[in-house]
Amino acid sequence: MNAHKKNVTGTQPVPFYRPVGNECTLFETAHANGLALLLKGPTGCGKTRFVEHMAARLGRPLYTVACHDDLSAADLIGRYLLRGGETEWVDGPLTRAVREGAICYLDEIVEARKDVTVVLHPLTDSRRTLMIDRTGEELTAPPGFMLVASYNPGYQNILKRLKPSTRQRFLSIGFDFPDAVTETAVVSCESGLEESRVAPLVRLAGHIRALSGMDLEEGASTRLLIYAATLIAGGMPLEQALEAAVIEPLTDEPDIQQALRDLIAVVYG
Repeated sequence: MNAHKKNVTGTQPVPFYRPVGNECTLFETAHANGLALLLKGPTGCGKTRFVEHMAARLGRPLYTVACHDDLSAADLIGRYLLRGGETEWVDGPLTRAVREGAICYLDEIVEARKDVTVVLHPLTDSRRTLMIDRTGEELTAPPGFMLVASYNPGYQNILKRLKPSTRQRFLSIGFDFPDAVTETAVVSCESGLEESRVAPLVRLAGHIRALSGMDLEEGASTRLLIYAATLIAGGMPLEQALEAAVIEPLTDEPDIQQALRDLIAVVYG
């Protein structure tokens, strides 16, 4: 069965998240009205942290599923397993979320197999039901249940995209990297590095993102900036921190790596 994690709220502080628009209000309204929500945006721009923040804020358990090519409907719903010489039914994360009235977050939903979206359809309309064919159960989602999914539009191709019949079952929020002031505050808060030392990192990221789609498949994410700032705050020299947290994760091409080093030299003087 696919790897997933459950976060139980109420015992841990609300994860830090800095809103950039009305996304928190939209999430709360969607949750209150039993509506599914789709988050669209580049890798590392804060989609997962946003969901974790909102689940904690609403006091709901959160099941997070990292979707991949082999993720099937059975992985989400559950299956019979042999335990101690007996066969017993084991719920998958989606089924547990429905039973508990939790939030189920499907990260990078376009990576999952096509049979997954068929299972989701009854949960994303007025029925709000989940049919478990193998047990004959039909579960009706309680008021606290919410389905949230995300994907990166930049990675879409003709073989991996959501059908219009699926997309139109979700409300949708477009995410992007925050403005420089907000991103500086976020990276500083997450890493413990003072904002004056984070600001050049954010400027560097802006330059790198301008190269995305030309020499780089994707720009530097806010997540990578937090990693770099965390290393710097821990005492690692700047050059080593940027090599490990920015240059190496972004590309394997020696020429592009050197171009990034040259860009770092310009930004940091």
